Amino acid sequence: MPRASRLAALSTAALLACALTACSAASGGEGGGEGSGDWTPITIEHALGTTTIESKPERVATVNWANHEVPLALGVVPVGMAAANFGDDDGDGVLPWVEERLEELDAETPVLFDETDGIDFEAVADTRPDVILAAYSGLTQEDYDTLSEIAPVVAYPETAWGTPWREMIELNSRAIGMADEGAELISDLEGEIEAAVAEHPEIEGRSAMFLTHVDATDLSEVSFYTTHDTRAQFFADLGLETPGSIADASAETDQFSLTRSAERADSFNDVDIIVTYGGDDLVESLEEDPLLSQMPAVADGAVVNLPGEEPLGTAANPTPLSISWVLEDYLALLSAAAGEA
Repeated sequence: MPRASRLAALSTAALLACALTACSAASGGEGGGEGSGDWTPITIEHALGTTTIESKPERVATVNWANHEVPLALGVVPVGMAAANFGDDDGDGVLPWVEERLEELDAETPVLFDETDGIDFEAVADTRPDVILAAYSGLTQEDYDTLSEIAPVVAYPETAWGTPWREMIELNSRAIGMADEGAELISDLEGEIEAAVAEHPEIEGRSAMFLTHVDATDLSEVSFYTTHDTRAQFFADLGLETPGSIADASAETDQFSLTRSAERADSFNDVDIIVTYGGDDLVESLEEDPLLSQMPAVADGAVVNLPGEEPLGTAANPTPLSISWVLEDYLALLSAAAGEA
C-alpha cells in the first residue's frame, strides 16, 4: 500500500477510535481509548521508572528526536514537539516528512521546543500536556523527574538513544491508547521495507558499520556506532549483516558508540560497507590516510556519505514517518556501495 494510502487508512481508524471516545484526532493531540469507550489505566515500565497514565490523554506533548512522529502517523497532532536540530534544510524546525503529514491532517505546526541547550521545561509545561512521549530519547533521571511534575512521561525502555523504531512506536502508541493502530503501523512499515529491499539483492549479506563524529582533519582515531544504536540496528532491516568486529565490540559495552585508534583499523577488515556523516572532504581524507585507507571498504570505495545538513542525512536513523520518505534513496546509496565492495 502506498505511504499516503497507508497513513490515510490509519488516520481513518484513529478517527473512528476517537469518535467512539468523543475525541478528535486533529484537535491538539487527543488519543483514542484502548479498544473501548472507557479508558483503562496504563502502566509502562521504563529505564527511569514506572509511569501510569490514569486517564485518556487529551493533549500529547513529545520531547527529543522524532517521538512526535508516532502520534502524527496515527492521526494525532501533538500540542508541542521538539524542533528538528539535524537534517533541517530550510531551518524551520520541521523536517519535510513531518510538514507533509501535518498538511495531510490539515493541521497547524505544533509548538516547537528549542532543545539546543536541553529540554525547555517551561515551554513543555506551557502546552499543558496530559502525557509526554519520550520513548526514543536521551532523558536523564533529572530530566525525567522534572518532566514528571508536568505530566506522566514515557521514557526509553533500556538505553538512552537506543530504542528501536518498532519499540518506539509500540510504547508511544500504547501511551495514547492506540496500541492496535501502532501495531498496524509497524506491520505496514515492515512490509514497505521488505518490498524495497527485495529490489536491491546486491545488498543482501553485505556487512556494514557506521562511522560517526569523524574529524577529517584528525584521523588519529575514529568513532563508530555499536549495535545498541538504532542506526546500526537498521542495517539488519535492510538486509545487511553486522560484522564480527562490531558485534564483538558491542558485546563489551552498553554504550551506543565507541572510539578506536587508527592503529587498530585492521580490526575492521571484515567490513564491506562504511556509512558515515560528512562531506567529500571526509571521504578524501579517509582515502589518503595511510592507516584508514587500508580498510577494505575504504580501499574499494564502498563508503556511503550522508549529508548531515539535508533530510537524507537522517536516513540512517529510522523513524515512523522518515522511513517511507528516505528509504529508496538510502537503499540506492547502499546499493552503489555494495557494487564497489
